Amino acid sequence: MTETKNIVWHDSVITKQDRTKQNNHKSPVLWFTGLSGSGKSTITVELEKALFEEGIRSYRLDGDNIRHGLNNNLGFSPEDRKENIRRIGEVAKLLNDAGLITLTAFISPYQEDRDKVRELLADGEFVEVYVKCSLESCEARDPKGLYQKARSGEIKGFTGIDAPYEEPTSPELVIDTENSSVEEAVEEIINYLKGQQYI
Repeated sequence: MTETKNIVWHDSVITKQDRTKQNNHKSPVLWFTGLSGSGKSTITVELEKALFEEGIRSYRLDGDNIRHGLNNNLGFSPEDRKENIRRIGEVAKLLNDAGLITLTAFISPYQEDRDKVRELLADGEFVEVYVKCSLESCEARDPKGLYQKARSGEIKGFTGIDAPYEEPTSPELVIDTENSSVEEAVEEIINYLKGQQYI
């Protein structure tokens, strides 16, 4: 960890509470986790669109997109996966403070790493959304052809094949994409946000 004894936090005049009041909505982090191909990115794209149309300020962080820039120096070893999620957690915390609803779409296979992100935020501001889909169905979809490459040995350490995925132990939401459409998933999430008075 970086030496921080000579670094001092500099507070802003405008607070998260000020931004919440201006936006007229809270800024939870919706953490979408699940196997590759489960539907995380597809759902978050449509959810962001639906929120935008309602005048709700949000921003989507997608696993592949982040690896094009912020995390382009990380691989897929267990250590790099942990660092990937740690960095995203810190970015999500900044967006939370900025007053945006943050939608993150990351496999994030380890419960410990997801829990560490939860600890960065105030109580009730981390919403773990388990995008549930069986390995068989994800592999049948295989939208990026990654499972085929993993099965052939072209990709090593692929989650669900030769690397573990730890299902959430107590997620706030479970979206079963084998039995619900994208539209139904978005509606369920928005109803949850309204029910919890985030929006």
